[in-house]
Amino acid sequence: MKSNLLALLFLFFISCSDDDQPVDYVSLNDEEIQDYLAENNLQAEKSASGLYYIIDSEGAGAQPTSADQVRVAYKGYFTNGNVFDQSPSEGISFNLQDVIRGWTEGITYFKEGGSGMLLVPSHLGYGSQDYRGIPGGSVLIFEINLIEVNGGAN
Repeated sequence: MKSNLLALLFLFFISCSDDDQPVDYVSLNDEEIQDYLAENNLQAEKSASGLYYIIDSEGAGAQPTSADQVRVAYKGYFTNGNVFDQSPSEGISFNLQDVIRGWTEGITYFKEGGSGMLLVPSHLGYGSQDYRGIPGGSVLIFEINLIEVNGGAN
């Protein structure tokens, strides 16, 4: 009886280990972004969703909505500086409904001709799972140039 009780207690303690707890990427990502901003002497705005953004040039043209088609030139990299993606200088076109949530929100802060940076925590990017060479839980940084707003895609 005593050995059964010890075995049950052992199983209980194993099942309650920290290894089974989900990682709190929201807090970790926020700290990573704040450290990156401090290390690079950058000032950013933080939205209610947790997206950080820097507007270098607001632009003077049309301002997209989250349903618009846009053309954007960008460079994407991690906080360590390693580039994971980059568009050609003429940019690529896409609908803002078809990209990560950080872009759907962040691109709308700019007007046509605007440029700046989006610092995207993982919950607004690719989440906690690895995705096409991007490790789960990664903060993504994008230098962006909003070239064109093409209107809604119906």
